[in-house]
Amino acid sequence: MNNVMNTKPVLVLGGKGKTGRRVAERLQNRGQEVVIASRSTTPRFDWNEPGTWADVLRGVKSVYITYQPDLAMPGAVESLAQFVELALASDVRRLVLLSGRGEEEAQRAEQVLQDSEADWTIVRASWFAQNFSENFLMDGVLAGQVVLPACATREPFVDADDIADVVVEALLNVRHIGQLYEVTGPRLMTFAETVKEIGAACGRDIGFIEISSEEYRAYLEKAQLPDDLVWLIMYLFTTVLDGRNEHLNDGVKRALGRPPKDFSAYARDVAATGVWTT
Repeated sequence: MNNVMNTKPVLVLGGKGKTGRRVAERLQNRGQEVVIASRSTTPRFDWNEPGTWADVLRGVKSVYITYQPDLAMPGAVESLAQFVELALASDVRRLVLLSGRGEEEAQRAEQVLQDSEADWTIVRASWFAQNFSENFLMDGVLAGQVVLPACATREPFVDADDIADVVVEALLNVRHIGQLYEVTGPRLMTFAETVKEIGAACGRDIGFIEISSEEYRAYLEKAQLPDDLVWLIMYLFTTVLDGRNEHLNDGVKRALGRPPKDFSAYARDVAATGVWTT
């Protein structure tokens, strides 16, 4: 039996996001036709508008599913269940889901796939290293002062490149059907330690300031972040970062046969691009 999936297009939801962009690029580099779908594409895809879903599913055979902004959001599980049902009705059985580590809502979403008739793979990820270079923590790095709620919990930050590599292998190889890969970095680190390593990598003195959860919420609101993103960030810092994820997992090794990328390598690579010094 040929282990490689058929050559029909792969649908990448959120194809301009941190992992979606990487997955799409890798698939295209391997000669795989890709359909990227988001709120800014044609046809358009919006999780809040089920009427936009059918068009992007037409003619594809597999889907990389990312839920925006996160599977922890209220209503996400129900939306995912509706999407999975529509995908199967559209004869799209191969589904690869990006999930969040330690999030009860995300695990409920995983169960939706596991209980369905889909050929599923779940990639359950820890905190992205790229949150410091492509998301809400980058502003603090650029300003030379990262402000976060007091948190001594250690997190095994995972590189988005590793996530993308696992997803691509899952989409292209049938041996990953029915597998749940919990992907983490190879080392547990506090947020203070990550900021210190970023500063060393780019040759800058970057401060790290801890404040209360209430002060941090006000800090985010002052920065005019969208309400749903403020809710999500506070949920992650007050609920998920309670120590439940303070251990390593071997998902990258099981899926790819190699160790995950260390945070220090991530910091060096990003520093070399100059984005933290502009």
